[in-house]
Amino acid sequence: MSKLADWKPVYSGKVRTLYIPKTASSIDSAEKLLVVASDRISAFDHILTPEVPGKGALLTQLSHWWCDTLSDIPNHRRHEEPPAELSHQAMVVEPLDMFPVECVVRGYLAGSGWKEYQRTSQVCGIDLPAGLKEGDELPEPLFTPATKAALGDHDENINFETLCELVGENDATQLRRLSLNIYTRARDIAAGKGLILADTKFEFGRHRVTHAITLGDEVLTSDSSRYWDAGLYAAGGIDRLDSFDKQLVRNWLSAHWDGQGAPPSLPDELVAHTLSRYQELSGKLTSKH
Repeated sequence: MSKLADWKPVYSGKVRTLYIPKTASSIDSAEKLLVVASDRISAFDHILTPEVPGKGALLTQLSHWWCDTLSDIPNHRRHEEPPAELSHQAMVVEPLDMFPVECVVRGYLAGSGWKEYQRTSQVCGIDLPAGLKEGDELPEPLFTPATKAALGDHDENINFETLCELVGENDATQLRRLSLNIYTRARDIAAGKGLILADTKFEFGRHRVTHAITLGDEVLTSDSSRYWDAGLYAAGGIDRLDSFDKQLVRNWLSAHWDGQGAPPSLPDELVAHTLSRYQELSGKLTSKH
């Protein structure tokens, strides 16, 4: 009998599906969880079609690699094999009481941070020097948390004071410290692989037994992070900000969709190109060279 028969699905998000043991009555009572990364791709808080074949396995591989590389950081992974038929795209994890925020760290001015800077010369209420250009490295990495949105809604950037109101000053301070520490270490590791880690987002929860703040969800993948090729960036050409993530999907949608109603289907060549970029990033990061 399939080992997957020992699990039952309880939640499906934009990309991941969450399972609990069949013997558990709820997430709250489950001693472990099974997280399955699908091949779905989302942008602008919408699930898109078609799927990107093999994407879930690539995301899971990267999360495993980063958990191993940053093994001194408490994370939710259990060293337990998932069901064989999902082994490449699933991870058995500890249940956490998740904080209701995404912990975003920005080392470079890009994405929504760049748009906000153009309007206000700030990012999440943090003043920045005048005259910065898109893609410029920031004077220091910024911790810019955001609230988690329900499916179809948009995440909302918040300042540190609002984070303190949501989770308490002590936990907010620890989340900021952990996020900046992990980003800085990952940035330096990526640099050694010829990559720039421009920004990323983390999710944390409190371990139900140890009560330690613990890293959950995906870790430094191409779905949660913006990576650039360091050589192209240094050359300063038009493609210096081409990223190893779904930014090219966002760009295509921005050009072909007004944001109203259901988004259009992605063309096959875009799906293939997106997959190749995910594969290239995974290869560069996990290479022994």
